[in-house]
Amino acid sequence: MIVLAAAFLGTVAAWAQTESERYEQRYEMLVSKMGAAGVGVETVLNNWEKVDSLNPKMLLGKFSYYFTKAQTPQVVMKDARKYLGMEPILTLKDSLGNDVYYFQENVFDDELYAQAVKAADKAVGAWPERLDFRFMKANAYIAYEKESPDMALAYLQNLVNEYASGKTEWEFEGAEIDDDFFEEAMQEYCFSFYSIGSTASYEAFLKLSQQLNGLYPDNMGFLNNIGSYHLLKHDYKTALKHYDKVLKKHPDDYTAMQNGLLAARRLKNLKLEKKYLGLIVKHGPEKDRKLAEGRLEALNLKK
Repeated sequence: MIVLAAAFLGTVAAWAQTESERYEQRYEMLVSKMGAAGVGVETVLNNWEKVDSLNPKMLLGKFSYYFTKAQTPQVVMKDARKYLGMEPILTLKDSLGNDVYYFQENVFDDELYAQAVKAADKAVGAWPERLDFRFMKANAYIAYEKESPDMALAYLQNLVNEYASGKTEWEFEGAEIDDDFFEEAMQEYCFSFYSIGSTASYEAFLKLSQQLNGLYPDNMGFLNNIGSYHLLKHDYKTALKHYDKVLKKHPDDYTAMQNGLLAARRLKNLKLEKKYLGLIVKHGPEKDRKLAEGRLEALNLKK
C-alpha cells in the first residue's frame, strides 16, 4: 500500500513538472510573437501559476505582463535639451526661434502598475535571495517615479543594508554573486539617479553614493560620485577634496584626474590646473597625455 502511494505521488509530481514545462513553452512562444503583454499571455500565466505557483520564470512573466501593460507612450514637450536622461526625439523652433524639444515618455496606469508591484512582491517573497527580483522592483520604482525617485532610493538603501548584514547568500538569475557584482550594480543605480537629471534625483545620487562609500571605502567609484555631486553644484573646492582622496590612493584614476582638472579650471586656479595636468601627463591615457603636455607648455610660456 505504501509503495503504491509513493508511486502515485511520484506520478503526480512528474505530471505537474511536465505541465509547468508546457506552460513555459507556450509562454515563451507567445511572448516571442506577441510581446510580454500580448493577447493570450495573461491566460497562460494564470494557468501556469495554478500548477507551479512559485516558478521563478512564471513570477517574472507576471511582473513583465502587468508592468508592460501599465505603460502607454506619449510625446511631451520640454524646453530642456534632456529629459529623464533621454535625448529628444524631435527638435522644432517656436514662433520666437527658440528650440523646443520633444521626448517620448511612458505614462503609467496606476491600477496596472500596482498589479506589477504586487507581482514583484510575490516574486521577492518566494525567492528573497534573488537579486534580480529585487532589482526588478527597484527598476519599477525608478520608471514610475521618474523625476522624484523617493521610493526607489529608500528601497535601494534598505537593500544595501540587507546585503551588508551578510545574512543572505545572494543570487542573480540563479547564480551566486560576489561583492564586486553587487557594488557594480549599485554604481549603475547611482548612475541612473544622476542621469535622470532632476534636483531630487541628484540628491538620491548623493545619498546612495554616501551610503555605499561608507560601506565600501576602497571602492573609488562611490567617492568619485560624491565629488561629482559637488562639481554639479558648483562647490568646486569640496569636489576637489573628494577627487584628491581618490587620487591619493589611486593616482591613475581617470575620473578623478579629469574632473579634478575641470574643477580647477572652473576655479580659474592655474596652480591647481597644472597639478592635475601633471597627473594626466604621468598617469593618463596616451591621447590625453599629449593634450595635457601641450596645455602645460602653453601655461608655462605665459609666465
